[in-house]
Amino acid sequence: MRRAVVGGCAALAFGLGVANAPLALAQDLKPAEASVEDLNDPIEPFNRGVFWVNELLQTWFIRPMAIAYRSFLPPGVQDSIGNFLFNMAEPVTLANDLLQGEMDRAGTTVQRFAINTTYGIGGLFDRAAEMGYARHDEDFGQTLAVWGVGEGFYLVLPLFGPSNPRDAVGKYGADSFIDPWNYFLTTDLENTRTVLSGTDQYAGVSDELDQVRKTSVDYYAALRSLYRQKRAAEIRNGEGGNLPPIPDLTVEVPSRPAPLKVDGQSASR
Repeated sequence: MRRAVVGGCAALAFGLGVANAPLALAQDLKPAEASVEDLNDPIEPFNRGVFWVNELLQTWFIRPMAIAYRSFLPPGVQDSIGNFLFNMAEPVTLANDLLQGEMDRAGTTVQRFAINTTYGIGGLFDRAAEMGYARHDEDFGQTLAVWGVGEGFYLVLPLFGPSNPRDAVGKYGADSFIDPWNYFLTTDLENTRTVLSGTDQYAGVSDELDQVRKTSVDYYAALRSLYRQKRAAEIRNGEGGNLPPIPDLTVEVPSRPAPLKVDGQSASR
């Protein structure tokens, strides 16, 4: 829990759970789909209030932090930071692979962790991906879904953004107990890990969020729909969905960021 509280200010409102989502999805929302969304959002006034506060935090604190991160760290260093943090999250992914009965994926996770921790110098380099072992992540929210637990109603969490009761309990509750690093790292190291993870993730999704905001009639509704579609695709391990693997606010598992524009210029890695 200490990671969730301290790291929220960095991992938070950033991607709001829709990092790297295709903009066409936000533009192609149909009225029928919107009505389904409304039925799943019985506390919409409350959610919109939390969403507004998250947006303020993003504007005042998170985006400036991400811009500084992308501006002052060389692209190679940023890649290594992301790889290292992803490697640290592999034990949680492995536990959820096993709990879901995904033995092949669990085997891939074990091999990735072994290869990257050794040949990849502690995870600084994703040598496993170069050898054909693609990265994936799992959380206990997905595990609960595989076990048949429904998502429940749509819920916007302070700092962490789009969620639902199932994912809130799974991702931000159970996974903190599953993560072995919680029992070995000091509080300062845990806080550093969380803030760095959140900053690295937000730096990779800021442009996409800006585009969704500009092209959506209702930014809140667009993110709500994107989040639900994304989570459905993740639970199916990407099968039957038109979304790419989209990272959530699981702060230990950053995505590879797209270029972040600084003063109209693109600073690519």
